[in-house]
Amino acid sequence: MLRVLTTLLTTLLVVLTGAQPAAAIAYGRDAGDGQWAFSARLTMTGIPTEDHGSRDSWCSGALIAPRWVITAGHCFRDADGERVARTVAEKTTATVSGRRVEVVGVRQAQSADVALAELAEAVTGVAPLVVGDRAPQPGEQVRLTGYGLAGTGTEIPERLQTGTFVVDRVGDTVLEISGRSPHRYTSACPHDSGGPYFREDPPTLVAVVSSGPSCPHEGADLSARTDNLAGWIGDTIGGRTGPLDDPRTAVAAGAALLLALVAAVALARSQRTRAEAGRWRHRAPNGPRVGSRPAREPQAGSRTARGPEVSSRSAG
Repeated sequence: MLRVLTTLLTTLLVVLTGAQPAAAIAYGRDAGDGQWAFSARLTMTGIPTEDHGSRDSWCSGALIAPRWVITAGHCFRDADGERVARTVAEKTTATVSGRRVEVVGVRQAQSADVALAELAEAVTGVAPLVVGDRAPQPGEQVRLTGYGLAGTGTEIPERLQTGTFVVDRVGDTVLEISGRSPHRYTSACPHDSGGPYFREDPPTLVAVVSSGPSCPHEGADLSARTDNLAGWIGDTIGGRTGPLDDPRTAVAAGAALLLALVAAVALARSQRTRAEAGRWRHRAPNGPRVGSRPAREPQAGSRTARGPEVSSRSAG
């Protein structure tokens, strides 16, 4: 009963004064110590502006490999507001689990608001977020983490913020995602751009924050899908980022590989035994001739993935 009264009083205060609760991811909550340690803050100092000045800014993101952070493509823009495949600030750093590392390179996805930030050195002791390759479905619940502003104010959160969301619609390159918990007005805010939306068991990336209305708000934000970029991401960072990165799947794959090796050894031994028997029959008087039949090779096939359409994002 006390909780209900507290909620009603808070709502009345918001209506009468226009005040907004201080939270970033609006109406989110603090992440626990060590929770979602792959979450990253990208800080840009000295970004050039059109008037030949400079400004500072930051984005959110996630560590997906020891030397790579995924974020929104629009987090790296030149003075004209164009996305670029390079750092544009005098200094750009990524902070992951309290460790600060310089960003030395940027790779932009050609067809989505997604970028990969290359780090000067590896971040160790943190399990990277797995990049999923399975498309999200309407009604699916995902979690978001980010370091965005506190609603419409300018308060910067001291701790990582989080909330749960539900997928409303799935497009070729974008998702419409609405807040679910702790409040129906839970929503991404400025500087949450690039923050990861992920499944929780195990943590698997499905999208990054791209754009949306002023926060807090009810209804959908737009996020950039990453599942259909998994191949490009894996090629860029030099390693597979799909389900094999899940330790349980890796164990299963290892077991399958071991069984395949055992089968190959058994086959080789069987072929050697038949070959030895054939040589013996060749030496025997009036023995039957042993011929060989070339194995039929399977035809090579090819599969191409459909490229996502181009999506756009306003400044965040």
